[in-house]
Amino acid sequence: MKFPPLKSFACLAVFFASCALVRAIDAPVSGRHWVSLFNGKNLEGWTIKISGHSIGENYADTFRVEDGMIKVYYDKYGKFDKQFGHLFSNVAYSRYILRMEYRFTGSMMADAPSYVNLNSGVMIHAQSPQSMGLNQGFPASLEVQFLADEGKGRRSTCNVCTPGTNIEMGGKLITQHIVESSAPTFPAEEWVRVEVEVHGNEEVIYRVNGVEVLRYQRPQLDPADHTSDDLFKAGAAKLLSFGYIALQAEGQPVWFRNIELMSLEQE
Repeated sequence: MKFPPLKSFACLAVFFASCALVRAIDAPVSGRHWVSLFNGKNLEGWTIKISGHSIGENYADTFRVEDGMIKVYYDKYGKFDKQFGHLFSNVAYSRYILRMEYRFTGSMMADAPSYVNLNSGVMIHAQSPQSMGLNQGFPASLEVQFLADEGKGRRSTCNVCTPGTNIEMGGKLITQHIVESSAPTFPAEEWVRVEVEVHGNEEVIYRVNGVEVLRYQRPQLDPADHTSDDLFKAGAAKLLSFGYIALQAEGQPVWFRNIELMSLEQE
């Protein structure tokens, strides 16, 4: 995927300054216990950014809180029209374990790209929503891609996708956009439990229902990508040591629940 360049370097400066502070004082999670990132009542602690819309605008009520879950809907859309959306945590994190569950429901938007079918995800080490361009579809980040069975053969969940980024595996630089995991294929409406263990810029591990399915090292910005080019100009380091967590709204209805984080920072 290719993304348009960012528009506001002032916002980028704020982003990196705030991330440096977060890294210095650490995320507000102490000890080795799980902390909920979602209060089950509203979207407090999260910020919405949908392509083509201002930061904070929940266009067409895309992200909703119902039954103690975050749900992505498209029933109030006319057309999808490349309005990719993300729901960002208000805190950047570096070393942690994130766990959550997802479940697909309904049908994708008819005019969305075909790959959107039964496809969503959570982004880690993401740039801030404040630093994104108005029409930017995806933040520079590492995606934990959620997929479900289309009835066309194996379709593993928890692959890694790399918008604006690259990774390393076994000491080799990986520049392809998607690296498949060893996870099985799940039915569309089955709840799937995902866990992501993040060690700054050193290593990231994906698990599905408690089983490791993917591992990679040295997440980094891609110098060849327009989005990353603007981040570099704003002072970003190549290796991604921290960033925001972002739930994806890609044109397919999906539900998220039990979103929790355990800090791995040293006390």
